[in-house]
Parts: sequence; C-alpha cells; structure tokens
Amino acid sequence: MNLGRLCRLLKPALLCGAVAAPGLAGTMLVDLHARYAECGLRILAFPCNQFGKQEPGSNEEIKEFAAGYNVKFDMFSKICVNGDDAHPLWKWMKIQPKGKGILGNAIKWNFTKGATPTVPHSSDAVSPQFLIDKNGCVVKRYGPMEEPLVIEKDLPHYF
Repeated sequence: MNLGRLCRLLKPALLCGAVAAPGLAGTMLVDLHARYAECGLRILAFPCNQFGKQEPGSNEEIKEFAAGYNVKFDMFSKICVNGDDAHPLWKWMKIQPKGKGILGNAIKWNFTKGATPTVPHSSDAVSPQFLIDKNGCVVKRYGPMEEPLVIEKDLPHYF
C-alpha cells in the first residue's frame, strides 16, 4: 500500500476539549499540522468513546466543535480501538512490529491527564499515536504519556 504521504494516526481523548484548552494536546496538533502539512504530513484523528466516555457527542458535533478551533486535519467518525468491535485499521496497526505496545497491544488512555476544570469532560491526553510512512508501514507507536509534539524529532527521517 503506497499512501504517498507521511501519516500520523491518533485517537484523540476528547479532541474537542483538548483543542479548546490552550497549550494542550489539541492545540499542539493544530500547530503541528499547520507547520508540516505542506511537507506531506497528514494527521488523521479517530475519536473514540471507549475511555471514560470522553467523546459522547455525535460525529457531526465533534467535527463542528473542532472546526471552531481551527482544526484542519482529517477527523473521521467515532470508532472503537479495542475489543471485538475495534476498527480493522487499529487492529492491524497494533499487531505490526513497530505498532506493538510496551505493556500489551491494547490502546490505553493516559489516566494521569484528567479533565480541565474550565472545559467539562475534557482531557489533554491524546493516546496512542502511530506514525505511518509513505509506504503504509507503521514506523513508530508513541505512548500515552508522550506529548503530541514528540513526533517532530522523527519527521525528518520520513519526509
């Protein structure tokens, strides 16, 4: 599979709240996309409601809210990332040699990052994140404790 672009796939933990809270994961993703989209980076966000019910809104509500915070990267419909109902893409990414987790392959939410008091049900967690090269290969899986900008040091190897 040749994607022709470097992709970063992620399951935002309430992207809407994260984008609204300045300096948190969502604004970092907006900034990362703004700086590297022309170089070929695509950020693909897949909301998921499997972790603390942090994505209760409809797909349309999530996309509409995120658009209000200048999110220009691709936002897909809500999916499951774990269990029997997990989306096939996530099942595939988790079993790739460079897509496996340290403590098992299940997607984990960073429970050390909680709700932001000013944004109900929000989180600054974005977990996990996968870097997919232009040929469609998983080249790295980032853990739930890593900030979204950690990917920046790896980008020059794949552009």
